[in-house]
Amino acid sequence: MQYHRTKPHASIIASRFLIYAALGILAITILVPLLWVFMASFKQNSEFYGNPWTLPQGLYLQNYADAWTKARMGDFMLNSALTTAMALSMLLIFALPASYVLSRFRFRLRKLMNISFMGGLFINVNYIVVPIFLMLVAGDKQLRAWGANPFFLNNLFVLALVYAATALPFTIYLLSGYFATLPVAYEEAAYIDGATYLTTMVRVMFPLALPAIITVILFNFLSFWNEYIIAMTLLSSSSGPKTLPVGLMYLTKAQNARSEFGQMYAGLVLVMLPTLILYMLVQRKLTQGMALGGLKG
Repeated sequence: MQYHRTKPHASIIASRFLIYAALGILAITILVPLLWVFMASFKQNSEFYGNPWTLPQGLYLQNYADAWTKARMGDFMLNSALTTAMALSMLLIFALPASYVLSRFRFRLRKLMNISFMGGLFINVNYIVVPIFLMLVAGDKQLRAWGANPFFLNNLFVLALVYAATALPFTIYLLSGYFATLPVAYEEAAYIDGATYLTTMVRVMFPLALPAIITVILFNFLSFWNEYIIAMTLLSSSSGPKTLPVGLMYLTKAQNARSEFGQMYAGLVLVMLPTLILYMLVQRKLTQGMALGGLKG
């Protein structure tokens, strides 16, 4: 018996063409600005007064050296790395056990807690920056009244704590959905072997949820690393620590005034580079986590 492959219908071909064309246009609109910034970071100041699309005359690496040292981008990057690492650590310490318990156990107030975390998904963090700032200001005033030094503002640990707290709803939602898709047989086998609830959670379930955990880490890393409004509000002192986005704002203003455009674009590349490297490293795990995680459950 012979089978004949039917030709795709004209409407299917047209729809595929439109999809590929739309994706191509979207890719161009994303890649062209990135490539232009990367190219401009190697130009000397005199090259910016001609055609902006001309290639750099050479690789002027002094822009990166000046951005790293003179513009203090190295200090800003270290502050961002510390803040992001602390925020991710606190977030995972709270979110992993909470999402596992909410997805696998039945107890009183479970439904209320799920509703509360789901409600947090619809709260825009930018809308509550001012109340958070006023609370921290009141806390510092109280510390001064007690004769202690201010602690809450211009503190990277407090900024990381705010980041972790505001990211909890989405993280718990994603991880809970992933834990709900895992078979109960894994836990039952661990209990038969004498494992406790804590041992089963840490040594059995958490490794199985690694794709979702990597997805959560990547999403929140991008959010924390590039966050600007909260960091600008809570790190308001001119002499205090600054994260990369806030420091880049001061760098942009200073370099525009002095026409040091090469340093400014080199600073932009330094901000983008860690996120691009991290995405390339965990791209496969990210896709797996999205396919099997909370978006499915």
